[in-house]
Amino acid sequence: MESMSDAMPAISILLVEDEKITLVLLTTILTRRFPDVPLYTAVNGRTGLKLFEAHAPDIVITDINMPDMSGVQMAEKIRAIKPDTKFIVITGDTGQLSLGASVGKSLEIDHYIAKPVRFQEFFAAVEQCLGEIAQREFDLKE
Repeated sequence: MESMSDAMPAISILLVEDEKITLVLLTTILTRRFPDVPLYTAVNGRTGLKLFEAHAPDIVITDINMPDMSGVQMAEKIRAIKPDTKFIVITGDTGQLSLGASVGKSLEIDHYIAKPVRFQEFFAAVEQCLGEIAQREFDLKE
């Protein structure tokens, strides 16, 4: 007999961050807090997009300002591929947080988090996205 958890596809996360120390820290806390959630990591938007195309994760956590391809450019391309992807944007430039108003007109972002990351806020954003995805999957099965 198939259990409910066996029937549900695994929810996965893509983390895109060009600052290596931040990438390692966020990878460590995500894998400890959510050990059953597959996590893919990239150091820039272009690599993040390639990983997204290969794995189609449900949640993308990304920095905005990155070399090669910004988080916003990557998010726009991902939305064209999988419109229901959840986005958590992390930025050290608090002026970028106001980007939400302008980006929000064309690109829906689920959460904006300022650096330095407050883990309680970060975990709450990830948990909310996980819950919304699980609910959406459940509703589709009904």
